[in-house]
Amino acid sequence: MPDDTVRSATYSVSCDDYVHVVEFSPYDCGSPASLLAYGGNQYVVVGTCRFKEEDTEIEGVEFTSLQVFMHGVRVDAIAWSPETRLDKLPQVIRFCTATADRKLRLWTSDLQNRCDVKVMEGHTSYINHVVFEPTEGKQIASVSDDHTCRVWDTDGNETTSFRLRSPGVSVCWHPEEIYKLLVAEKKGTIRFYDLVSQHAILSLDSGQVPLMSADWCLTNTIKVGAVVANDWMIWDITRSSYPLEKRPAHVDRARNFRWSRANENLFATTGYPGKIDSKLLVHHLGHPQPVMIGSASVGAGLSWHRTLPLCVTGGDQKLFFWMTEM
Repeated sequence: MPDDTVRSATYSVSCDDYVHVVEFSPYDCGSPASLLAYGGNQYVVVGTCRFKEEDTEIEGVEFTSLQVFMHGVRVDAIAWSPETRLDKLPQVIRFCTATADRKLRLWTSDLQNRCDVKVMEGHTSYINHVVFEPTEGKQIASVSDDHTCRVWDTDGNETTSFRLRSPGVSVCWHPEEIYKLLVAEKKGTIRFYDLVSQHAILSLDSGQVPLMSADWCLTNTIKVGAVVANDWMIWDITRSSYPLEKRPAHVDRARNFRWSRANENLFATTGYPGKIDSKLLVHHLGHPQPVMIGSASVGAGLSWHRTLPLCVTGGDQKLFFWMTEM
């Protein structure tokens, strides 16, 4: 493999804590900067990012911290609400976190004096992923090691629960059809649920275990991707319940899979934090080999910028940003 695919991070930002999870907001918040939240052992930091690629007067990356949200417990997942706006007064920051105490917390702040938190209880084991309904942000879905996917309203009430056959690892909401939910299970099955009928309407099979992370391509929703054991897999849901494409990616188990928001053929995978091969890989569907290999071992978390072909990973007191050539 040519060495020019191996790159160090394009930019990095120092943090005060180990970063367990990091998420760019996938929504337009009315500001030229992008919202970013990262979670550590005790708290979440919300800030804005601007990159040289967006504004030539910036040298590299400009990260501005807006507010710290104390949790007092490790943060494992973060989901942004589409109701978050920086171009209105009062400003609205709204996001949901899943924490090591098996609770969800819905945070709402005006970045001034008001900061509300609603604690949502019900899961009986670790919560692996959480997501907002993307059009209005009035519902939240979460999946857990307790073999359930639960849907909540923003008052904190559980409205629906699906019993799974193994731990739930990922949950994604369809970008337009708000009654459709994708739920990925550790034992290798991805199911699509209809929230109206409360039944599964379609399932995909990876044929191997463990499935650790799945993602719905929101720019082309017939495509679903996942990492299972050491491999990445891509499905075309109109063609087969079995993967259309699959390749080995990480020697020692893969951890995360995320589609780019800027290019429907670009996706990233990471290895397991703490393992020998815990690298970030960026793949293009037209290329047999990764188009970029991150030179540094990554920690936890993986997220793509809303409009740039740029992804972020967490690490020990660092955020790493990786720019990919399209």
